[in-house]
Amino acid sequence: MAGAGLRTAARRWLLCGGHGEPRAASSSSFCPGCGPPSPGVPCPGSPRPALASASAGGPDPSANLWARYQDMRRLVHDLLPPEVCSLLNPAAIYANNEISLSDVEVYGFDYDYTLAQYADALHPEIFNAARDILIEHYKYPEGIRKYDYNPSFAIRGLHYDIQKSLLMKIDAFHYVQLGTAYRGLQPVPDEEVIDLYGGTQHIPLYQMSGFYGKGPSIKQFMDIFSLPEMALLSCVVDHFLGHGLEFDQAHLYKDVTDAIRDVHVKGLMYQWIERDMEKYILRGDETFAVLSRLVAHRKQLFLITNSPFSFVDKGMRHMVGPDWRQLFDVVIVQADKPSFFTDRRKPFRKLDEKGSLQWDRITRLEKGKIYRQGNLFDFLRLTEWRGPRVLYFGDHLYSDLADLMLRHGWRTGAIIPELEREIRIINTEQYMHSLTWQQALTGLLERMQTYQDAESRQVLAAWVKERQELSLGASSAPSTTPPTSRGALCASPTSTWRPSAAC
Repeated sequence: MAGAGLRTAARRWLLCGGHGEPRAASSSSFCPGCGPPSPGVPCPGSPRPALASASAGGPDPSANLWARYQDMRRLVHDLLPPEVCSLLNPAAIYANNEISLSDVEVYGFDYDYTLAQYADALHPEIFNAARDILIEHYKYPEGIRKYDYNPSFAIRGLHYDIQKSLLMKIDAFHYVQLGTAYRGLQPVPDEEVIDLYGGTQHIPLYQMSGFYGKGPSIKQFMDIFSLPEMALLSCVVDHFLGHGLEFDQAHLYKDVTDAIRDVHVKGLMYQWIERDMEKYILRGDETFAVLSRLVAHRKQLFLITNSPFSFVDKGMRHMVGPDWRQLFDVVIVQADKPSFFTDRRKPFRKLDEKGSLQWDRITRLEKGKIYRQGNLFDFLRLTEWRGPRVLYFGDHLYSDLADLMLRHGWRTGAIIPELEREIRIINTEQYMHSLTWQQALTGLLERMQTYQDAESRQVLAAWVKERQELSLGASSAPSTTPPTSRGALCASPTSTWRPSAAC
C-alpha cells in the first residue's frame, strides 16, 4: 500500500539520522540503506547535528528536540500528496487467508444482516419498544422514556462489566483501552478504571467473555442487534445514577437484556419489517444477483437462520421472488444458533407449505423443503458437505463463524457493514496524515529517548501524550464523522471507541 510505503520512508529518514537538507536528483552519493536520492527529499545520509548540552553552555536541548519535531512534521506533510488517499474500495471483499473460489462447491448463508441487510432506521424502533417494555412490564421509572436512541453512542465488539456497570473497549490481550470506559452516559476517568480492576488495566481470562461472547461477569456485544441494547442499557444506568436511585447491577442488566429479547420473541421487529419492506430491507437486487450467479455456476446453496419461516419467506419473496426456494438445496429456519453448531440432541423437523410442523423422521434434506431446528452434526451427515469446499457467510463472528472454521474446517466470510464507513474514514487525507504522523512520532521517541536531562524529559513527555491522543483516535477521522466510527471490529490501527456525549 502506498501509504505504508510513505510511512516507512519517513521512519527510515529518521533512523538514518535525517536532519539533512533536500538534495537534487542528480546527486551521485546516497545512503545504501535508503536508496537513490529523490528531488526535494531530505538526504537520509546527511550528518545529524548532535543535541547541544545545556550544561556545556550550548543552546537549550529542548529547542533542539522541538526543531527535530518540526522537521519531521514538515517531512510527513510533504510525503503525503492528496492522491495517496482513496486507495481502498469500500465495496471490496477483503480476505485474511488465501482461498480459491474455484474449489468452493457449496455456499451457505445466514439471513438477518447477511442475505437481508436492514436499514439503520430499525434500531430506534427496537430501542423504543424495549424501553417501553421496561416501563410497562418491568415497572421501571417513567423518567427513562425521555431517552431517545443515539446511533453514534456504541459500536459492536464492546464489553460490559455487569457488576461495575461499565461499557468499554477491551483489546485482544484483555487490556481495557483507557479513554473508552463509560458508566451510563458518562466517561469514567482512567485512574478510576485502573483502581476498579486492582491497579491494572488487565482483566483475567476467567472473567472475560467465553467463545460466544458470554462470560461470568463480562458480556461482549457482537451482533448488530446489540447496538440498541447497549444504548438502552447505558441510558437506564444513566437515569438511575442521575437520580440517586439504588439498583442491583445484575438485575438491571438482565431486565434490559430480557426487554430486548422480548422485542424479538414477540415478533415486533418482524412486524415492522413485514409492514414496510421497502423502508427496512436494503440491497435486495444485489442479493438476487449474487444467488442467481452462484446457481448459474452450478454451486449448491443452503440457508441456516434463527428467524421463523413466515418472516424469511416474505423477505426472500421481496428480494428474490416467489420461487426463491428453488435457489437453495437446503433451508433451515429457527435453527437456534449458536447451539445448532454444538448441541447434537435436537432433530430436524419438516414444515409444510403453511409453516406447520410435520412428524416425519428426517432421513434426508430435500431441495425446496423447509426444515426447523436440527443440529450441525446431522446436517453434515445428511449432506456430506465438509471441509474447505464449503463457504458460509454470517454477521456474528462467534456464533456464525468461529465454530464452523475451527471445528469443522469450513471457510467462513463475515458480513461487516461498518467496514464501509471505516474505509471511507481511512481514505481521508486527514486520517492518512494522522496515522503517518503517529508512526513518525513513535520513531522520534525511540530515537531521542536517550536524552534524559530535565528539559528533554518534559519534551518527550509532551510527545508521549500526543502519541497517546493519536492512538485514541482524537485525530483519526474528520470532525464531522461520528466518533464511534473509529472503532469497529476491523477498525484501523489508531481507532478506538469514543462515544458521543449523551442520548
